Amino acid sequence: MNDFTKFIKSNQEQAVASWVNYLNQVRIDQLLSSFRQQDENLLNALSSVDEAIKRINLEVVTSNRGGQHGMHGFIAELAEVGIGNARKQIFGQDSVYQWVNDNGPVDLVRSGVDIQQKFVASGGRFSLGAIAEHLEKYPDYVKDGGKYQIPRDHFEVIEQLRSMSPEEAGKLSRSGDGPSFTDWRRIDAFFRQGSIDLESLEPSTLEYRQVQRGVYESTMAAEEDSLRSTDQSLRDNAYQESLPTLREGASATLTAAAVEGGAAFVLAVAAKKREGKQLREFGQQDWIDIAGETGLSFGKGGIRGSSIYALTNFTATSAAVASSIVTASFGIAEQANKLRRGEIDEVEFIENAELLSLEAAVSALSSFVGQALVPVPVLGAVIGNTVGTIMYRTVASSLSKRESELIERYLDEQRVLDEQLAAEYQELIQKLDESMSDYLGLLERAFSPDMQIALLGSAEFARQLGVPADEILDSEEKIVAYFLD
Repeated sequence: MNDFTKFIKSNQEQAVASWVNYLNQVRIDQLLSSFRQQDENLLNALSSVDEAIKRINLEVVTSNRGGQHGMHGFIAELAEVGIGNARKQIFGQDSVYQWVNDNGPVDLVRSGVDIQQKFVASGGRFSLGAIAEHLEKYPDYVKDGGKYQIPRDHFEVIEQLRSMSPEEAGKLSRSGDGPSFTDWRRIDAFFRQGSIDLESLEPSTLEYRQVQRGVYESTMAAEEDSLRSTDQSLRDNAYQESLPTLREGASATLTAAAVEGGAAFVLAVAAKKREGKQLREFGQQDWIDIAGETGLSFGKGGIRGSSIYALTNFTATSAAVASSIVTASFGIAEQANKLRRGEIDEVEFIENAELLSLEAAVSALSSFVGQALVPVPVLGAVIGNTVGTIMYRTVASSLSKRESELIERYLDEQRVLDEQLAAEYQELIQKLDESMSDYLGLLERAFSPDMQIALLGSAEFARQLGVPADEILDSEEKIVAYFLD
């Protein structure tokens, strides 16, 4: 393989690595963007609940609005606005509720729909009595598109009893435990009037008990906890979606195989043409040779793509380094085959493997620097690899025999130094182990359950730490003098 072919293949390999790295970076950027957006969503949602609490405290509780029996109705209105908006905002959606606050026929507006809230427990009619009174005053309210909102627990009972036949209702408990037959009759009579149907009612976010004066604070606090839990679930989902997938890995594998196989095909055809043959003159053997080169490179490309994808996503390896590892592995494997066939000896095998590793390292470093200086996916890596490879080959070809010998001698000295430092390191580790063993023995004696052993051990421990001898309580006389004198 000539230098030009090596140069083209090196660029193609680093281009594939840069592209895989770009895929990974896109997922990471999307995750970080999701987290930033979710930070804002959580802040808006919690602010909506906090604003509702403030308005309840100032405009309802402090001013005693509605009095003892009607205050919870205004609390329910503001709580519905705050919680309803917060549950939309936690998903990044716009607020939907507005509080009308004019004592008119409409309490709330939700996305253009008028809502009248009725939180009334008196009369045993599950807020339906209050709705009937409102309809008498505003008979066209439902016809104009308005809806009535009642406590969630009231709505559930109404829905349950509304679906019962008279025979089923007659079997209801008469002990006061749960809805009774009387409750069914009241609800049935209300809907028989025909002025309103169940579709004109809707459940509130909250139950009747949750909006009482002494309870609403805990209700709103529980809602904030729920919002934080939802926020964490959304973040967990975003993280799971950002993880590498088998589908993306397969795409990287096929793309790398296609790129490397295509490059090999072009280079193989170009090599044949350099031999003096025209394309129309290619014979069967020529196409077999080209197909063999293309197929082998296609397989290598697939291995390269899957390996780079795995190394960059499941280990702390950059794409440029991952590509160079694969390239060096292929090259060393080829040299190993030559060694088995007797084409090279062991010394040549070692030298060739070192050279392949060095070239791969230069390619990785050059691509990394190029991508940093030219932050355009693929382009920066190719430019960096091109410049770095040319510089390396220029320098390598200019080394004289003397300079090569100097470098080799330097490497020998480094190997000797490594062995020396390794021996010294092992000796230091052994001394440290011995010191630690002595230290742990001192600690064990100093904190022994046996008071006599603990006293002696503490004194010995103090001496080891450099405490002056006259300050160590190592005798009964010193202990008595310390505590009693």
